[in-house]
Amino acid sequence: MRYKTLRHFLLYSASSLSLFAVVSPLQSGVAYAEDAQLPKKTSVKYSTVSTRKSEKKTLLHVADQQEARSTSPENVVVTGSMLRSSNNSNANPVQIITAKDIQRTSATTLSDYLQRLPSMGSGGSYNSTTNGGGGIACPDIRNLGASRVLVLVDGKRQVQNGGSGSSCVDLNMIPVSMVQSVEILKDGGSELYGADAVSGVINIKLKHNLTTGNITVKGGITQYGDQRTGMISGIKGFNFDHDRGNITIGGQYLSQGPVMQRDRDWAYNPQINNPAPGGSVVYGSGITPTTTALVGGKQLKPDGNGGFSPFTASDRYNYGPEGTLSQYIQSSTLTGDAHYEINKHLNLYANVRYTHKSSQAQLSAQPLTGSVGVNSLPAAFVLPAGNPYNVWGQDVGLYKRTVEFGPRSYDSANDSYQVIAGGNGTIVGNWQYDASMSYGMTQNTLRTQGLVNYANILQELGVSQNGSSIAYDPSVCTSQAGCTLFDPFQTWPKSAVDYARHTEIDHSTYQLRDFNLRINNNDVVKLPYKGGGPIGIALGMEHHSEQLSYHADPEVQAGNVAGSYTSSTGGGFNATEVYLEGKVPLLHNVAFAKDLTIDGQGRWSRYNTFGDTENWKVSINWAPVKDIRFRATLGTSFRQPSVYSLYGGQAVGFPAAIDPCTRPDYYGAAAATVVANCMKAGAVPGKVTQAYSNQLPSLQGGNPKLGPEVGRTYTFGTVITPRWTPGLSLSVEYWHTTLKNTIGSVGTQYIVDQCYTGASPGYCANISPRDSNGQITMVNATTQNLGQMTTNGIDFDLDYRVRLTRTDVLTLSNNLQGLVGYNVQPYAGSSFRNGTGRLYYTGGGAYAGAGVGHPRITDYATATWTHKAFSLTYMMNYTSGMRLNNGSVDLTHSSAGSWNVPGIFTHDVTLGYRLKDWNFTAGVNNLLDKKPPFIPDGVINTDLAMYSQNAIGRYAFLQAGMDF
Repeated sequence: MRYKTLRHFLLYSASSLSLFAVVSPLQSGVAYAEDAQLPKKTSVKYSTVSTRKSEKKTLLHVADQQEARSTSPENVVVTGSMLRSSNNSNANPVQIITAKDIQRTSATTLSDYLQRLPSMGSGGSYNSTTNGGGGIACPDIRNLGASRVLVLVDGKRQVQNGGSGSSCVDLNMIPVSMVQSVEILKDGGSELYGADAVSGVINIKLKHNLTTGNITVKGGITQYGDQRTGMISGIKGFNFDHDRGNITIGGQYLSQGPVMQRDRDWAYNPQINNPAPGGSVVYGSGITPTTTALVGGKQLKPDGNGGFSPFTASDRYNYGPEGTLSQYIQSSTLTGDAHYEINKHLNLYANVRYTHKSSQAQLSAQPLTGSVGVNSLPAAFVLPAGNPYNVWGQDVGLYKRTVEFGPRSYDSANDSYQVIAGGNGTIVGNWQYDASMSYGMTQNTLRTQGLVNYANILQELGVSQNGSSIAYDPSVCTSQAGCTLFDPFQTWPKSAVDYARHTEIDHSTYQLRDFNLRINNNDVVKLPYKGGGPIGIALGMEHHSEQLSYHADPEVQAGNVAGSYTSSTGGGFNATEVYLEGKVPLLHNVAFAKDLTIDGQGRWSRYNTFGDTENWKVSINWAPVKDIRFRATLGTSFRQPSVYSLYGGQAVGFPAAIDPCTRPDYYGAAAATVVANCMKAGAVPGKVTQAYSNQLPSLQGGNPKLGPEVGRTYTFGTVITPRWTPGLSLSVEYWHTTLKNTIGSVGTQYIVDQCYTGASPGYCANISPRDSNGQITMVNATTQNLGQMTTNGIDFDLDYRVRLTRTDVLTLSNNLQGLVGYNVQPYAGSSFRNGTGRLYYTGGGAYAGAGVGHPRITDYATATWTHKAFSLTYMMNYTSGMRLNNGSVDLTHSSAGSWNVPGIFTHDVTLGYRLKDWNFTAGVNNLLDKKPPFIPDGVINTDLAMYSQNAIGRYAFLQAGMDF
């Protein structure tokens, strides 16, 4: 290849070393030349820059100096197309993040970083998900849900990590130190990448083909002395056989967290209700370490003198201190990458990644109120008449917080590996190919400690069952070795606790097999007229299969463990797919058409579960002059139900929701109907209390009769790069997504509200009969095809780099998302409900993705000042205020004490310094220690997914790295 200028040569040489490109994380669809990999036919010897350090440093310095001014039309492959195109002529809205962008922050996982971006929703699972998260970080684009995002690594499908009820590509398994860049396609990609790419694609590009090395150490801690983080990573690459081959190896070790709820004043004592002005605020739980009895609709506690007295608000139990706000994560990763060029027709490559990860989260001791309703055990925790400690002469219900068993500890251990091998090269002429095979497996062991075997506890209370009747028979215990009869109203003896203690252990395995063939030609034929460009074609085929097996703990599967039920599951699917893409540059460098290109993509898929589907996408990119470009896309999307959605075993969860019978006055005009329905169900309003504070037991699980969901996305916008302001780039993009036949479950709060208010009596069939204490025993919320969802908004991106002096450079970036609409039809035929500017604090609303916030404005801005070897970066996140919604209705100042949350700013700063081969970074996150806004969720008093940085508090970190 011939280079027009020395600058082009230096930039190509720098790219061959996989230098970090200083591209703003806010640039939409623009990648500078440093991101480009060398074309296959280019033969630049790596040794010319790797054997002499002085030359390497010069190249590094010059490449960095020229970065913002690089406007060369080098061709790169950007996510959203299989064809190479000019850096800024991509019609797809692609957001590019580089390694330097991540390094400027405190992030030690990709999940931590991506939560900063406005395009990333809060409906996924993050490191702040401590109740059922399992240590898995699942991304979410535009609040369409984690299951609608496709995560690729180097353009290849990745094996998912399966928990007890869901699966995703776990971002915690991707070593952040090995990441070269991340590309986020935000308008869907089913027509090119297949199912799951409904809301978009996240393509993580790792470092390859290195001839240098690096060792980096990073550590951090909050001002409270927690969230202790330590990370060490190393990577080294070298060429062999006269630069025909390369081997790059790397490793990373990370330890992060935890943060306990008791160490944050705002989360120490959870508020469980949200009364109207003048009402009484209630804290904590009515289930306490002291066993209480429910007699005649009243809750009675031991008075210490052998009698009982009424339970009062002062007796309530604060369960907050034992919970975690951020879980503990420990991971170790090894990566290896190699390629060897036999000739221009065959370049063999392979890469392997292995990760071992463990996580730990904690909740308060288990509340014991009865069974989970999947066997014949009494629904209510009962003390039978005849028991010597029952002074009432009748069967009575009991409540007990089992502190003798310790807190509930959720531990997970995950082993994941993926191997990709293949070959690429030139077929003939300009025709290129890439054929690969991938195999991945993730194995999980999930352990929950501090659980109670409810069946054994009943034995120790002498409960004998004969069908539905209950009697006292001490022999059911005395006949069992280790069983101890005891007084439930005193501290439970160790022998009794040991007999009933249970540790749940579950195992899961997820496997992926993927065969992929890609063929492309960027210059098939040139259009035969002035200004016509070369037509590009890409085509290929893919066959992939996914299998899951989940083995539940036998005691849990039998329903013998209090508050816990999961059934084993297994299943899978396979798909054979063919795709085609064509890019046609209609005009180039003519009047009123600096560039006019259209692109078309199509994919045909056959799934063994339901049959065939076709998806397509068209786009247009028009630059009348060099300074402005207009672009638009229109495409369809498709989502195959996941293995869990189809075959997932049923499990009992406890989503946040409130029993309508505990607050009939809350429903205004419908209050009388609520009272009548409560009485009919056996619950006396005003006397029934909710056993699980702000939570209701719900049965969740798969449905093999599910159909796929389909959607359509369109975008249009403009990119402005004015010649009279070098270094400035502005883009505005309008996006609109519609989904139909959505896969999900109707929220628990919505089900009970629709039933008891009489709005939709059919939902009453989803609610199991109440127990003898008037408690809701189960709500059926299994997966099904629901209604529709539409969301639309505007993205505004700004990037500006200006040289202030010979040694000073200022770089400004801003990424703003304005949400115009977020509307959900809960089920087919129902009316649409508007979620725009609302935060669903119960986690169980009528919306897909409920329990998340939909702010109208989110913004992430950065400013970096560079002076010689020094750099200073300021970062700002803004989330606008939202109206609170309890899962069914919007709250108002007259209906609730807390009815909205204010807008919130968070500020970070980072200082960097380079000394020869050393790089030093120091920074502070949440500089002003801004607290998260109060949200009466009944668990932690805020929304961790929305405000994770604020929940952690002020956090300082240091990083040192050495290149060699």
